[in-house]
Amino acid sequence: MAVQQNKKSPSKRNMRRAHDFLTAPAITETETGEIALRHHISPNGRYRGKQVIKKNQD
Repeated sequence: MAVQQNKKSPSKRNMRRAHDFLTAPAITETETGEIALRHHISPNGRYRGKQVIKKNQD
């Protein structure tokens, strides 16, 4: 089993943990007012203002 040789100071411990946090997803409002993830196709099939997927009208 590994045993540390020297105690980590609180400063070094906090530097290591500096990137251990969650970020909120980047969301945007589309032209039609829907909320969508950035760089993803919106729920109505649009991407960057253009219709890229046709929805089935059943």
